[in-house]
Amino acid sequence: MAAKLKKGDRVVVLAGKDKGREGEISQVLPKQGKAVISGLNIAIRHQRQTQTDQGGRQPKAMPIDLSNLALLDGSGKPTRVGFRFEDGKKVRFAKSTGEAV
Repeated sequence: MAAKLKKGDRVVVLAGKDKGREGEISQVLPKQGKAVISGLNIAIRHQRQTQTDQGGRQPKAMPIDLSNLALLDGSGKPTRVGFRFEDGKKVRFAKSTGEAV
């Protein structure tokens, strides 16, 4: 199945502790059905000190389930994503406005 959300997409969180916040997808994990959004769902992870790194408590963005994310269309409103063929190519489009993403 084609990916409805991809790296670089602007999304809004629909559920969880960051509900209503917006961000950009920095990584998609298709096997787990999750995505990492930069600056959202932050957890503190303890890092061991190395020769090059100070170590200590580091903030890290954790994955969010794809079902809890919605793509933002051109006007900045959350929308669902559909697929259609334009000029023989499969493209994603916003269901609310009908424009290609």
